[in-house]
Amino acid sequence: MHRFIAANSDVLSDQAARWLVTQIRATLAKQDRYTIALSGGSTPKKLFKLLAAEPYRSQIHWRKLHFFWGDERFVPFADEKNNAHMAFHELLDRVPVNKEQVHIMRTDLEPAAAVTDYENILHRYFDDQPHTFDLVMLGLGDNSHTLSLFPGYPVTYITDKWVDAFYLKEQEMYRITLTAPVVNKAAKVAYLVSGADKAPAVKEILEGKYDPDHHPAQVIRPELDKPYWFLDKAAAALLK
Repeated sequence: MHRFIAANSDVLSDQAARWLVTQIRATLAKQDRYTIALSGGSTPKKLFKLLAAEPYRSQIHWRKLHFFWGDERFVPFADEKNNAHMAFHELLDRVPVNKEQVHIMRTDLEPAAAVTDYENILHRYFDDQPHTFDLVMLGLGDNSHTLSLFPGYPVTYITDKWVDAFYLKEQEMYRITLTAPVVNKAAKVAYLVSGADKAPAVKEILEGKYDPDHHPAQVIRPELDKPYWFLDKAAAALLK
């Protein structure tokens, strides 16, 4: 595991931005595209704001980036709870991306149709490739969920699909999510986690026993590189 601990969430975001620029440059020196799956939440929001501004904005070859999402709530794109909405507002509408290379999870379709639609996109990109995404960005909930892999739901254990949708009773809504198999075949996986409320989950996932029933993020086990953890001191406070 690659672990980076920052003084606070602002420093964490800057550290992650510098790392991401380096990763993009190194990858584009070897290939013509960079595929990245974005996450929602307050910590990525800070990162997106940084990337949309100097000095980072001019250091990225935006038109060679292809954007995806790790998960999505089944709310309209215009809803502030929509992860893609946030990413467009903070980043994608502010930088010169090719909109044809931005692949949101469709919430205007029935859940099963949205799953099929997104799986088809991913297979067009990644079938017969040495890995899937160049980078998957992940967050972490205080209940140890990542993506929409929540404690007690079968989606955590799916092995035969890259995308799935299910009804999350606690939120009374459907969610669509990437599954562990497609994420574990990514070239790199990076967590951005901040806040003292996340500290118990961070400790259990990194230092506790394997118990994905209660800590679903433990099923994320990248095959090609150890995961990168960007933590602030509050989130890392309980680690040895």
